[in-house]
Amino acid sequence: MGAEKTKGNRVIPWVVLALWIGVLAAVSPFAAKLADVQHDRITDYLPASADSTKAARLQEQLPGGESTELVLVYHRGSGLTPADRATAQEQVTRVAGEHTLTGTPRGVPSDDGTTLMYPVASNEPGTDEKKRDAFVEAVRQEAHSEGGLTVEVGGSGALATDAGKVYESLGGPLLYTTVAVVAVLLILIYRSPVLWLVPLVVAGVSNYLSMGVAYGLNQAFGTTVSGQSSGIMTILVFGAGTDYALLLVSRYREELRRFERPSDAMRAALRGCGPAVLASSGTVAAGLLCLLAADLNSNRAMGPLGTVGVLCALVAMLTLLPAVLVLLGRRVFWPLVPAYGSTPKARRSLFAVMGSSAGRRPLTVLAGGAVLLGTLALGTLNLPGTVKQEDAFVDRPESVAAMRTLGRAYPEGSGQPVDVLTPAARTEATLAAIRGTEGVADVRKGRTGGGWTEISVTAAAPPQTAAETATIERLRERLDGSYVGGASAQQIDLKDTNARDRMIVVPLVLLSVLLILVVLLRSLVAPLLLTAAVVAVWGAALGLGGLLFGPVFGFEGTDPGLGLLSFVFLVALGVDYGIFLMHRMREESLRGAEPAAAALTALRTTGGVIASAGLVLAATFAVLTNMGLVQLVELGFVIAVGVLLDTFLVRTYLVTSASVALGRRMWWPGRLSRAPEPRPAPAREPVAG
Repeated sequence: MGAEKTKGNRVIPWVVLALWIGVLAAVSPFAAKLADVQHDRITDYLPASADSTKAARLQEQLPGGESTELVLVYHRGSGLTPADRATAQEQVTRVAGEHTLTGTPRGVPSDDGTTLMYPVASNEPGTDEKKRDAFVEAVRQEAHSEGGLTVEVGGSGALATDAGKVYESLGGPLLYTTVAVVAVLLILIYRSPVLWLVPLVVAGVSNYLSMGVAYGLNQAFGTTVSGQSSGIMTILVFGAGTDYALLLVSRYREELRRFERPSDAMRAALRGCGPAVLASSGTVAAGLLCLLAADLNSNRAMGPLGTVGVLCALVAMLTLLPAVLVLLGRRVFWPLVPAYGSTPKARRSLFAVMGSSAGRRPLTVLAGGAVLLGTLALGTLNLPGTVKQEDAFVDRPESVAAMRTLGRAYPEGSGQPVDVLTPAARTEATLAAIRGTEGVADVRKGRTGGGWTEISVTAAAPPQTAAETATIERLRERLDGSYVGGASAQQIDLKDTNARDRMIVVPLVLLSVLLILVVLLRSLVAPLLLTAAVVAVWGAALGLGGLLFGPVFGFEGTDPGLGLLSFVFLVALGVDYGIFLMHRMREESLRGAEPAAAALTALRTTGGVIASAGLVLAATFAVLTNMGLVQLVELGFVIAVGVLLDTFLVRTYLVTSASVALGRRMWWPGRLSRAPEPRPAPAREPVAG
């Protein structure tokens, strides 16, 4: 019987490995197609029900399809010469001859005589992003600077092209950077020439699987795939997946000292940490799926893709990783091989010292930590306002330079049109209403088709100012049955919808996470404590952003979605470490340890792996700070800082101190809160094969 069991133990890992090879072969054709269905059109990010979204979709259905709008900006600081004007006219004529434009471009000179702008639009690219980018680059080559005359191509089409270049970096470059960062950290953590490679390869396999599943969701349910959502999915796979691997490998190393056969040790490790890993992934998935209640397309699309990434990482780390580790045996840990029957070297770890200090004065530590987090959270009062389109790039591209030139040369006008889509039968009435609206400088009738007419409105105020916002709001009030869109209207809708989404998604995330913790920990007090802790961490991390974004980073604003997305990720991911710690604490309590001893033992045994996991997760999100968009840099910074605060302050000091201070009340109303004083737990002996 024992021989049959041994044989089965050897066969199962090979079967698991073969199944994974089959799965990868099956998903390979689909994973390779994910980039083909990735889109970064404005409608992929806009609110689903907003006026600006409906206007953009109606524009796609007009004759010629979606319009790509550009502004050619000719500028000479000392004043334009007649030769400059002739050059501008010649270049614009060449652009019109090479491309199909909607209408004849008309030059608009600035009052100071330094600048001449030509708004141009074309339906030639349609909704094809590659054709749009090719069109923008062709215009940039045809309209070029010469003889001291500066020529810049701006407008919403050019901004979209420049943003697209950044989103392209969320594919290969983001993946390579993430892999490199995780590899370096794993080498430092494991101090082994081989072991670090195993979880990294498994994470890569799970990322490939997630790409195939994401493509399947797109084909089956029309799930939106954007550069932002697919990039976040990759980060979650490597960040969360490596966290699960660290916890499993740490427990496996511990069990190898008790069990002679690696398969038995792995079985014990999975029994010990499996529930915590399952609950951890469950909280992240539940939190991300709450984004399905968001109205903002970019937020809602991130929910299923992020969930796919986390679940694929979970499945790989609980099946493929154990199989590979068992097949490689103890030698994978070389040179620090855990021998059967051995005991780890007795040494006073950093976490034992930290736990002892927290245990001696728990209330003092709690009060100090609360004051520190509260003080940091005050920094949210210093957060800059909503970032404008022209300030959304870390490095200023040509489209942004053009917008700034226009802002200086036309201080009382806008080079960014407001698009109005009105029923064709009411075109004349709508035109009259627009002309009678305060703040409107110019009105031009555009295309008509499918029962709708496009009207281009130029506001008297500069783009994305309070005056222009007031003009757009007046247009929406007066034009019943029409849709007001365009770049500025889209920014208004993004801000308003993010505020609405926060009111709905935040309570859903808190409730779902709390319910999972209650089921796992069989308590009300411990889940409430963990939830309150991660919310405090989110406030502190966002406050640090408020202190640094403007004065240090030089950012002129924050993305409207920063608060919601950072909340979802920090709460869902931050609870992970609380689960790791509290699950071990509960395990020790069930073995008979006193509450204070259980808390300190849990910190001593899991502190190292939690710190390692926190460093890896923070580093993966910190990769976003190297991207070229302010919204990604801000999101990466807040999440990375929040994870570090959660790892080294909240889990180590505050949760441990609270556990010591509350004692058995931590587990109320579960049976651990009513248990009698336990007897010392017997030592666990090695188990022979």
